[in-house]
Amino acid sequence: MSTRITNLMTQRGVLSDLSDVANRLSQTQRKMSSGKDITKPSDDPSRANRAMTIRTDLEGIAQYKRNIGEAQAWQSATDTSLGNMTDITQRVRELVLQGSTGTLGPTERDALASEVDQLADSLKQEANGQYAGRYIFAGTADKTQPYTQNGIDTYAGNSAAIARSIGPTVSLQVNVTGDKILGSGQPTPPATGDGLLLNTLRDISQHLRGGTAADINALRTTDLQNVDKNLDNLSSVRATVGATTNRLETAQNRFEQVEGTAKQQLSETEDADMAQVLTDFSMQQSVYQAALKSGANIVQVSLLDFLR
Repeated sequence: MSTRITNLMTQRGVLSDLSDVANRLSQTQRKMSSGKDITKPSDDPSRANRAMTIRTDLEGIAQYKRNIGEAQAWQSATDTSLGNMTDITQRVRELVLQGSTGTLGPTERDALASEVDQLADSLKQEANGQYAGRYIFAGTADKTQPYTQNGIDTYAGNSAAIARSIGPTVSLQVNVTGDKILGSGQPTPPATGDGLLLNTLRDISQHLRGGTAADINALRTTDLQNVDKNLDNLSSVRATVGATTNRLETAQNRFEQVEGTAKQQLSETEDADMAQVLTDFSMQQSVYQAALKSGANIVQVSLLDFLR
């Protein structure tokens, strides 16, 4: 049994072929405009899924990098304040040596004591340092000023750690609390002082104003020893901050490398080969134009189309 090929069947075949060519041309145009070989998941489900996984990884890397950047800025602010505290404490040591000679009169010792009091307030000012509107030495109570200027020496923050996530399952403490450096000043008797900076400076000021033999001896011995202990403590804290900073830099460099590799993988997964795309576009455009001309010759309107 033979099959008769009608004009309508021919027209439908031509139109179907034209539609296929046009769709391929449209697809190639989308690749040209986006620069991507995959413009929707149905283009290649496997590669599209891989691209989504890589993008998720890149988002995670970007978040870790933001955490590290914030931690580095926090560490920089902390180290600057600690450096200033060290300079202030060095000046206090000079005043202790000067005041412990026993050759100064009450007026000179009072002047030294007044400078020590001013240096104590300078230490508080450094301990009240902020980063992004948060007090860096106040623990997690970072909206509370740790110390009152020209007032009591009591520490108003807490000893809680502030940590930042710098990698999968990796968390790093980035803060130092003021109570570990300045303490809370001179306690109410009979409580024993903490021996930290404010307590030490208040003792020094008191001994300078006292001027007795016992006071002078305290300046030469206990006070000078406590100043040196606090300088050692400051050096130890700064060393910890420096080690943390180095670790953050190492993590930052590692994530830069990982990010570069992930971006390269993403490009290889979804980016189009533009040279090939341009070649395909030129060829498909020629095919489409040729198909249009051929179709125009094949699909002719006959008298029978009007009589049907």
